Amino acid sequence: MNSKKSIAILGSTGSIGTQALEVIATHSEKFEVEVLTAQNNADRLIEQAKKFKPNAVVILNEDHYEKVKAALVPLHIKVFAGENALASVVQMDSIDLVLTALVGFSGLKPTLSAIEAGKNIALANKETLVVAGDLVTARARQKGVNIYPVDSEHSAIFQCIVGEFYNPIEKIILTASGGPFRGMKKNELEKVTKAQALKHPNWTMGAKVTIDSATLMNKGLEVIEAKWLFGLKPEQIEVVVHPQSIIHSLVQFYDGSIKAQLGLPDMRLPIQFAMSYPERLNTDFPRFDFLKYPSFTFEKPDTETFRNLALAFEAMNCGGNAPCVLNAANEVAVTEFLNEKIGFFRMTEIIEQCLAKVKFISQPTLDDYLQTDIETRAKAKELIR
Repeated sequence: MNSKKSIAILGSTGSIGTQALEVIATHSEKFEVEVLTAQNNADRLIEQAKKFKPNAVVILNEDHYEKVKAALVPLHIKVFAGENALASVVQMDSIDLVLTALVGFSGLKPTLSAIEAGKNIALANKETLVVAGDLVTARARQKGVNIYPVDSEHSAIFQCIVGEFYNPIEKIILTASGGPFRGMKKNELEKVTKAQALKHPNWTMGAKVTIDSATLMNKGLEVIEAKWLFGLKPEQIEVVVHPQSIIHSLVQFYDGSIKAQLGLPDMRLPIQFAMSYPERLNTDFPRFDFLKYPSFTFEKPDTETFRNLALAFEAMNCGGNAPCVLNAANEVAVTEFLNEKIGFFRMTEIIEQCLAKVKFISQPTLDDYLQTDIETRAKAKELIR
């Protein structure tokens, strides 16, 4: 019997995927790579596959299939292409855990497919729960599948409630760094550039997540994700800005006690915990020193300037397909901002207009979510034109 945990990494060439491979390389006695997937980065996928020797790889962009196949088939690595192949490969019997590190809506279908096959999920793709949290969590319960959070804030909450499963949560407090523009007012932000928005003060992340952090949409998406991950009501979720990013989040229990999880900003720790749970593995990561951080500060998020966080709370309170609309409009807006087609505040305007214009469905099916995503993207692009 193989004692190693076999991991499928969806989105292996991105920020989370590459750090997950670092963890696997460090703990090769515990983990092995079964599947690697990428959207477009064929060269890095080939490089990773040559090093980690997975059973199979999937390149989503079919234009790169022949290149990947030519490089890897001689190494007896199976090569597939396209979305359908991704949804199929996550169901392989040999997989123990699927790390969903895809960005955006694209994570939903393969995550549901993996759950259908009874695979435990390490979830770094918050949009899966934002878009269809009701369907995903219900199916996971039916299939007896565990969803282990990878986002640092949700991992912090998870670490705080380990051993507390029978003790009711009064509320959770998600911490936010405030992003690169914390403290700035609207008139100062009118002309901020893509380059400025991509300079996060504490974390190294992919471009889309970094822009979401600058607008506070990332925290808004995390709020909705937390609702589904931990079975909370909207009023049980609070956000505070903590610029030092040392306290990753907190849980307040019914007796008033608060637990917090602390550590230096390093995504490898929550990735590793999700993959190794319930075991904690030794690391050589830098250790936190209280004397180097003599004070922690906290402040209320500025939801008047950074409206995206308020819009996320509104969408969560609305329920139905509203969070799906929020996410789709945001994905289009962020892409256009990164392409330097629209300004910083235009992103929020597009999201707000889509929430007002796209048909609301109170109890959506999976097909409704898929259609809402298509409709919202079309509406957002129309607004941008």
